[in-house]
Amino acid sequence: MRIDEIRAHTHRHRDRQIDEVRHDPYRERGKPKEPAVCPACGLVFHAGRWQRLGRPPGAHKHTCPACLRTQEDFPAGIVTLSGSYAMANREALLNMARKQENIENAEHPLQRIMAIRAEAGSLVLSTTDPHLAQRIGSAIGQAFGGHLEIEYPEDEYMVRVSWSRAT
Repeated sequence: MRIDEIRAHTHRHRDRQIDEVRHDPYRERGKPKEPAVCPACGLVFHAGRWQRLGRPPGAHKHTCPACLRTQEDFPAGIVTLSGSYAMANREALLNMARKQENIENAEHPLQRIMAIRAEAGSLVLSTTDPHLAQRIGSAIGQAFGGHLEIEYPEDEYMVRVSWSRAT
């Protein structure tokens, strides 16, 4: 390698931006004492993760991150469905959202729809996980067409998904 190639190579790496990791404020820093059960939803913390299991005897009470997010109304994903098509086909869109929730929730029980609200000609879904919100938006976009935007705000552990269709 020539000296000018080495300088260019070094300069290129020095100028490279390093993305900061976005931290989930609801991700537990330590593991709950096992076995633990969430008093709100009944999930059991066992073998290092939250699972659907029968309540073990002597389990400690520990609220899971999804229930904590729901109680504090602090979503990790917001999906907005708008337009005349969305209002006319509300049930079909919500069925698609619930189907995606069921698929994700089967493997990852902390991924849930927190709330569904009607706001000024739109449906707004809030989720406990950004991946679920993105999956809902992508599935609706593929199935129903329309315009889909997915935005990850800087320095936040969340996603905003907007889908719209006029007719």
